[in-house]
Amino acid sequence: MMDVKEIQNFLPHRYPFLLVDRILEMEPEKKAVGIKNVTINEPFFEGHFPGNPIMPGVLIVEAMAQVAGIMAFRSGVQGDTVYFMSIERAKFRKPVVPGDQLRLEITRLQQRGNVWKFSGGATVDGKLVAEAEFTAMVLKRDQGKES
Repeated sequence: MMDVKEIQNFLPHRYPFLLVDRILEMEPEKKAVGIKNVTINEPFFEGHFPGNPIMPGVLIVEAMAQVAGIMAFRSGVQGDTVYFMSIERAKFRKPVVPGDQLRLEITRLQQRGNVWKFSGGATVDGKLVAEAEFTAMVLKRDQGKES
């Protein structure tokens, strides 16, 4: 439904921090499904861990949040940057390694103005590897900064 070039129209993230390769499904204001292809040339594998490369759990949650951000922008929310406010109930069930394809399934739980709460799950080959609930705020980049 959306390739990486289109994704870059919605998210400010770029290599090496853009963690979504494709959006497969999108139901604005309800749910979204994205894909992250995990490859050995990811820069974090050099130090996490040498000889035993495992994708950091915080980056799996970040990938979920990026899919959620795309859903928020496709839902018409005003702003250009999504900021984490909280991460809750995060659980990591299996390691994610090079060659895996993460399927990132996001559901909107609640929305009030520019604050959104989501539930996310990441699977590899149909098996749950991580899950979390998280809250984010969408703002313009210069909004909220003190003069």
